[in-house]
Amino acid sequence: MQEKMPAVCIDCPTSRVARVAGDFWLILIIRALLEGTKRFSELHKELSGISSRTLSQKLDRAALEGLIERVVFAELPPRVEYSLTKKGKEFKKVVKAMESLAPLYEAECKNICIA
Repeated sequence: MQEKMPAVCIDCPTSRVARVAGDFWLILIIRALLEGTKRFSELHKELSGISSRTLSQKLDRAALEGLIERVVFAELPPRVEYSLTKKGKEFKKVVKAMESLAPLYEAECKNICIA
């Protein structure tokens, strides 16, 4: 007999993980930061197509969620670096799972993606 799934709660831990994992730009930011600490300009360049405003909003959200750490250096010009927290690094499992499914969409992407 199958185990019955619990009722869905919009603010339970699983729902919160789903909101992060299902956020297109946020999960790509996490993926980029899995490579190491980066500055805003590096993330902006790497995440082709994201506006500066959206990147800033997503970084703020990630910081509020406790996924990234924002370090501001007392220099002129100001320097800010972003890195994943321990909690953020746990999303490596989600990113790897998504990457393992990517081949299912490879043929479709070749038809619509512009290199």
